[in-house]
Amino acid sequence: MDKTAHKDAKASMDNMYRYQRHIYDLTRKFYLLGRDKMMAQMNAQDGERILEVGCGTGRNLIVLAQKYKNAHFYGLDAAQVMLDTAQTKLDAKGLTDKITLRRELAEDLNYKTTFNLDEPLDTIFFSYSITMIPTWREAIQAGLDNVKAGRSIYIVDFWDQKDLPALFRWVLKTWLKQFHVQFWNDLMPHLESLEKEGKIKLEVTSVARRYAFIAKLEKLES
Repeated sequence: MDKTAHKDAKASMDNMYRYQRHIYDLTRKFYLLGRDKMMAQMNAQDGERILEVGCGTGRNLIVLAQKYKNAHFYGLDAAQVMLDTAQTKLDAKGLTDKITLRRELAEDLNYKTTFNLDEPLDTIFFSYSITMIPTWREAIQAGLDNVKAGRSIYIVDFWDQKDLPALFRWVLKTWLKQFHVQFWNDLMPHLESLEKEGKIKLEVTSVARRYAFIAKLEKLES
């Protein structure tokens, strides 16, 4: 993606969330199912460094930082307005020393240049952000490039809802399109192909009858 496209993508995210950010946490808690279940699987250890790609207003990072007091957390988002809201929340809760935020596109993540780290991250997770990233394949690859071998990437996001009524599926997908959510039909096959290629060990669990899924991608030694 060239510089103009980068600028346009970031501007688009700012425009979308300029006003939504003020009600984001209140409204999303009703339909972003499985976030806490995914985070409970991480079991962060002292000194570990954990990144959320598409951190939004920082809700998930705050939950983790309050639970795992001796780990450090990082947040990446394309929308500066969301990061501004997140930073205000971190300041109010006294968590600025535990959570570091940066503005960047997911596919441009680089642990050295983005966060000035000397080694890859211990855990990376995407919470309802993959379905909003047009370059989701590149974003997942960037995650794999920036996490330690033997460690994991977690993804929680909307699935195909095939076990739910057809009318519900239609209403949900029609409504979510207003928020630029895209159901990538080839996402799960792509993850399965990464496993077949020997790049990851994949575990997928369903949330609420395939309303959503939690995927754990353990990075294998190359």
